[in-house]
Amino acid sequence: MTAADRDRDPNARVADDTEKRRVLRKIAEEVRADSSESQQVAAFLYRVSDLYDPDADTSPEKICRNVEHIVETKSRGGIDR
Repeated sequence: MTAADRDRDPNARVADDTEKRRVLRKIAEEVRADSSESQQVAAFLYRVSDLYDPDADTSPEKICRNVEHIVETKSRGGIDR
């Protein structure tokens, strides 16, 4: 899939790219720390890396909804609340 194809269909899957997925997940591991904010950023990066995983059933729209859910949960005090 080319960039032009993705521009026409924003929900189209990104072609498998093992290196991009690996780099995004490595960055996610590096930024994850004790703070909840760094854990959130790491979770976002990991979800975005799923776009480059041919076995992941996801789309940009699903990732946006997931990220919104993470932010909402955090703003309400977390899961344990």
